[in-house]
Amino acid sequence: MTIRILIADDHPLFRDGLHGLLDSLTDTEVVGEAATVEEVITLARALQPDVILMDIKMPGGSGIMATRQILSQHPQINILVVTMFDDDDSVFAVMRAGARGYVLKDASQEEMLQAIRVVAGGAVIFSPAIAQRVIGFFGSARPPIASQAFPTLSDREREILALIASGRSNHEIAEHFSLSIKTVQNHVSAILNKLHVTDRTQAILRARAAGIE
Repeated sequence: MTIRILIADDHPLFRDGLHGLLDSLTDTEVVGEAATVEEVITLARALQPDVILMDIKMPGGSGIMATRQILSQHPQINILVVTMFDDDDSVFAVMRAGARGYVLKDASQEEMLQAIRVVAGGAVIFSPAIAQRVIGFFGSARPPIASQAFPTLSDREREILALIASGRSNHEIAEHFSLSIKTVQNHVSAILNKLHVTDRTQAILRARAAGIE
């Protein structure tokens, strides 16, 4: 099966290099090139490629915006982002937009071809550096997310909310922190007020929605 590919990048030299590489293979075919967001959206609709190699920064908008729009209309197209940007904002914006892969432009030819074939098969792939970034984010993301979600809570109140969300009773929380029941009750009351909820169940739902459990 031949993988039909659309290259979207505003740098002619990079497009030419990818085009030449893919033309040298028997299982890939470049069906079009785009240099702007408008062009890639138009060509995606007209050509219906199997894979789009999408840069993030292009004239007329962003590859992330183009990815979101293309996939909303053509969900069967697989998009592999190929870029120099490796910051967290770009990586997770791409994931939210629905791209199936994220590869840096300095990847080796072997890595690039593997990513194209994996994405064409419907799977998800990240270059090694990006994969480590994703793993690191999910390994440490929960506390910052919770802190941002409930900025009015003190550190102790946030710790108690986490125990409430895990199903602990006031007595168990008191034992965990070596506090009196009355002190825990005061903390719980303050938490409910700050979260604008009336009971523990509602507090648990809000906590779990923010990633605390």
